Amino acid sequence: MTQLLPRPYWYLRHGQTDWNRAGLSQGRTDVPLNETGIEQAAEAAALIAQALDAAGEGGIVRIVSSPLERALRTATIVRDALVARGLPALPLSIEPDLAEVSFGEQEGQPISDWYDHWIAGDYTPPQAESFAVLRARAVGAINRATASTGRPLVVAHGALFRALRAAMDLPANVRLANAVPLSAAPRQSGGWALEELP
Repeated sequence: MTQLLPRPYWYLRHGQTDWNRAGLSQGRTDVPLNETGIEQAAEAAALIAQALDAAGEGGIVRIVSSPLERALRTATIVRDALVARGLPALPLSIEPDLAEVSFGEQEGQPISDWYDHWIAGDYTPPQAESFAVLRARAVGAINRATASTGRPLVVAHGALFRALRAAMDLPANVRLANAVPLSAAPRQSGGWALEELP
């Protein structure tokens, strides 16, 4: 199994969509941000700007995004808002393996009891991607995103971050809120520390 390399990164789940608000499984369905999601992305940019002003080791040097519209638009809003605040434009690239998991027949359906079994590896919806496959893909994407010097801001998805939590030996089935910037850093003593921007 591919291991997550001990390199720090920032993670941002995309802003809200109408399917998020309705509690539906999105997966690869390319649902756009709603007005709340656009506002959340701008608010995330303000928090990230403060982190960049503080600089130091927590500074962000590039943005790496999922190709799905809800994530890429979030990443673009953040980048443009930072420029509007007088900060330099961060390079923005797309990483195809940061795309959200394919939920197959469950896309557009309410999230229900099957989700726990999917994470445990006991069940995969028809035509969906298994949690193990998602985890390997997510780890590879993060390892590529962190290969260069400096911390990237990774803009992606909720289920994908559950897979990364599993790779960090953290409880996997923990919901990550929309558009809340999160620092992920390896501890010197082992394991990972996750911290939201204040």
